[in-house]
Parts: sequence; structure tokens; C-alpha cells
Amino acid sequence: MKRVVITGAGTVNALGHNVDQTLEAMREGRCGIGPLDLRDVERLAVQIGAQVQDFESEKLFNRQQIALFDRFTQFALVAAREAIGQSGLEFHGDLAAKSGVVFGNSGGGMQTLDENYRTVYEDGKNRVHPFVVPKLMNNAAASHVSMEFNLKGPSFTVASACASSNHAMAQAFQMVQSGMSPVMITGGAESMLCFGGVKAWEGLRVMSKDACRPFSANRNGMVQGEGAGAFVFEELEHAKARGADVLAEIVGFAMSSDAADIVMPSKQGAARAISGALENARLNREDVGYINAHGTGTAANDKTECSAVADVFGPHADALMMSSTKSMHGHLIGGTGAVELLACIMAVRDGIVAPTIGYEEADPECAIDVVPNEARDANVEVALSNAFAFGGLNAVLALRRF
Repeated sequence: MKRVVITGAGTVNALGHNVDQTLEAMREGRCGIGPLDLRDVERLAVQIGAQVQDFESEKLFNRQQIALFDRFTQFALVAAREAIGQSGLEFHGDLAAKSGVVFGNSGGGMQTLDENYRTVYEDGKNRVHPFVVPKLMNNAAASHVSMEFNLKGPSFTVASACASSNHAMAQAFQMVQSGMSPVMITGGAESMLCFGGVKAWEGLRVMSKDACRPFSANRNGMVQGEGAGAFVFEELEHAKARGADVLAEIVGFAMSSDAADIVMPSKQGAARAISGALENARLNREDVGYINAHGTGTAANDKTECSAVADVFGPHADALMMSSTKSMHGHLIGGTGAVELLACIMAVRDGIVAPTIGYEEADPECAIDVVPNEARDANVEVALSNAFAFGGLNAVLALRRF
């Protein structure tokens, strides 16, 4: 099996419009959550979110593209441009024919849906724009990335709610590892911060009205974010042959299904995914120094995740660092794992562990070191990225310092 490395990274999210800005915000423990700026916000019970500010579409895309690209697609393209630009790759000939895109997304073109429901139901119009379907479909981001960069290999979208990005990146890893593709562009994108998107999530009663405080005893729910993360996964020998800079190595993954409840997480399902990732990567428990937690800030998720980690790692759990960067950039639903992978890269490459901000009160059911409120310098050889989704769908990635 071939070794797989990351040779490019890109993002746009509430913490920054690129990787450098995002990592700086993570190091500083800066919060990207604030008052929502959207139509009819006064009708929402939840009026906070991690919105991407000052995103000027007209400077990034032409008028025809803006008419065709939902906001989540725009985010994906901006992130992919940065990642591929950093990698130095250009796709022609055989490389283009074999390289592709796997992106994670859950809600599709939610902004487009919201706008056009208003057009039909509120404004009473009988026609919508002819591009509504290609604009809102879940695979729009992956398709437009493939078209912009001439990627003619396997390209598709994975939709598994909050684990979409991790599932997508796992598939991309497997394709490169197996030799099917020398390079895959992967990650995820989401933009649900519109009236209809937030109103739907309000119905679940899992949203906080004031802050995201994962693992803190006084936590009261999740906070939505938006944005995208993109990465270049490349076969190691291919990367070495062209002198590429390697950010980190992907060494394993695992996926599991709780097969239990559509919304309540299962400790056993999460634990099987974590232990499976260690087994797939041929790692010992003691090799892991940092876990980027799913850490949504809901009571059920946080204590279940901590319990699963304690079961898998045993005594080594006391030596682990586990933080939730959702406390800063919010929960990007289908795109969240892609932004969180940046924190894992920072941990293994730069030796800096991002904090869990907003932490105020210790919870005896979340007794793991959650790196409260301030980033930490640490020697991290291996990091895990957890994603546990509604539907009981779990995906865990393992990264190693290169």
C-alpha cells in the first residue's frame, strides 16, 4: 500500500479567509462566533453563529459564476484554490485523468433553497432561475472544483451529516493509498446560515443562544458555523519526485455505525471508530498525543465522546490532550471535519495544540485534558480527528508528523 501525504491546505471560515489567518486565530484562542447578520434574524430564537465575514464574491468570481455558485460552492472553490496553489500542482495529461475530488457536504445549496422558497411561497412567483437545481445540488462544489482544475478522475460528494468531511477524506485517502489516484483533492464545505437553515436546526433544541462551551459543565448547546476546508492528498513518492513540501502524513482511518438512534450518540460506536483508526494506522494507544474532538458543546455528545476516549485509551487517556475547535469556528456540519483537520496538522507539524475556548466549569464526566482556553506548545507525533454524526455515523482520521 502506498503512503499518503498532505501537500496543500486551504480554507475559508469564520476565523479567517485562508490557512494562515485560521491557524493564527486558533493559536490565539480567538472566537469567530457572533451575532448573525441575515434576513429575518429577529424571527429566530437562535441569533448567533460563526459566519464568514467580509467575503466579497464579486472579487473572486465573475457574474456568470456567481449566478451558478451557491455560497457553499464558492467557499469550496476558494479553499481548493489555496490548497492546490500551495501544492504547486498543475493537472494535465495522465495526472489530470487519474486525479479527482471527494468533498463532504450535508445541506447542499441551502442558501439557494432558502432564497427560492421565498420567491415561490412568499413572493408568489411562478418561475425560478433555470440554474436553481445545479446550484443547490450537493455535488455542485466537487463538480466545480473538478472543472476549474481539470480533474478528470473519480469525483463525487459524500453526505453523512456532521461526519461528511471525514468520510470524504477517508475515501480520498483510500484511493491514493490503493494506487487508484496519485492525487485527490478533498475536504468539505457547508453554508447553512440562512433563515431556513437556522430555523430547522432550532427545532432540534440542541442550539446555544449565547456561546459554544464544549466540555464545560455549563455548556448549553452547539453553535453553527460555515465555510470550507480543502486538502491535496498525494502519494508520497509522487510528492518526493517533484520536491513537494509535506504538511503531514495520513496514516489511517476507520468508520463505524451506531445502528442505534438517529440523534443520540453511542459510546460503543464512537469507541469502535477510534480503536479502528488506531488499528488501521498500526498505531499504539501511547503514540497518540492529541485528539481534535467532535466536541459540539451538547451534553450528550461531550460526555459520550469523553467516555469513548477513556474506554479506548485506558490509563493513557490521562496523558492525552483533546480540544474542540468548534468553540471558535462553530459547527460547520458537513464541512466541519475539514476545518478541524487544520488543527491536527498544526499540532503535528508546528507543535501547537489549539484550545477549547469558553471553558468555565469542570465536568466530572469530561475529565480529559481539554486544553482549556489557551493554546499549548506540545510535542505531538500523532493526532486523531473525530467526527460523530446524526444517524450514528462515525469517522476518525489519524495523522502523523512527517
